[in-house]
Amino acid sequence: MSVHLEPIGRVHSTATDTTCDENWGAVVAEIELDAPLAAGLRGLEAFSHALVVFLMDHEFVAERDLVRRPRGRADMPELGIFAQRGKQRPNPLGVTAVEIVRVAGRVLTVRGLDAIDGTPVLDVKPYVPAFDRRSDARVPEWIERLMRGYF
Repeated sequence: MSVHLEPIGRVHSTATDTTCDENWGAVVAEIELDAPLAAGLRGLEAFSHALVVFLMDHEFVAERDLVRRPRGRADMPELGIFAQRGKQRPNPLGVTAVEIVRVAGRVLTVRGLDAIDGTPVLDVKPYVPAFDRRSDARVPEWIERLMRGYF
């Protein structure tokens, strides 16, 4: 089966370093939608947060990336790629919950998007707690250590 997706827009950000994995919470970025899709932002300003789905530009090499330590850190367990949120994935899709700063014309300004300048955006969805938050979710202990300083 083949899947074909077209970007709906691009990220404009001061973040340009693909190796950066810290302080994403302070990054303010603009998502500029393709002009014909601008009307699709109508009503999004009523939400405080959104989910952004984007295409990461990282090559996946199974021998290197299928099982690895998160961020290459020696203090992390060896895990399969589907047990982590690493950039090198069989299908390089990123999903991030972001704070909506502003909606103006065809530009959605957000805070906390961990995507670099020029990243293709595939979709934007409003963050709806009834769908997107699970009060019964659990994560392993190493996640807390890994995420210190990320956002």
